[in-house]
Amino acid sequence: MPAAAAQSADGVLDDTPRHVIAIVDDDARLSNSLRRLLEAADFATETYDSAEAFLARDDARRLSCILLDVHMRGMSGIELLGRLRAIDSKVPVLLMTAIVDAATRSQALSMGCAAFLSKPVGGRMLIGCIRTAAGV
Repeated sequence: MPAAAAQSADGVLDDTPRHVIAIVDDDARLSNSLRRLLEAADFATETYDSAEAFLARDDARRLSCILLDVHMRGMSGIELLGRLRAIDSKVPVLLMTAIVDAATRSQALSMGCAAFLSKPVGGRMLIGCIRTAAGV
């Protein structure tokens, strides 16, 4: 999958590709924590505070994976997953939620999400799921 270049601490551009992970969650604290975790694992990140903000971005195809909250204000993660599948997006989507119910989990998996995770998600588990989904 396409990836972004990184800049080292000394300002030198490193053209070694990094996988780009989109984080879509309306909880700013959690998004920031996830961003720090993923960047420490050498992923590039983009954060969005809503499904609508994510849809307004320029090009989802350059993403390696989307980490998506199920329950958000406005459009839900399930609705966004449906829209992505309707436009035939092949970007792997991992859904996460603090409120786990069998119907939502079943719906998400039937729509092709790569993983359905319960919050709080352990860092190692999350990174492993992302690497598997993104083929890293």
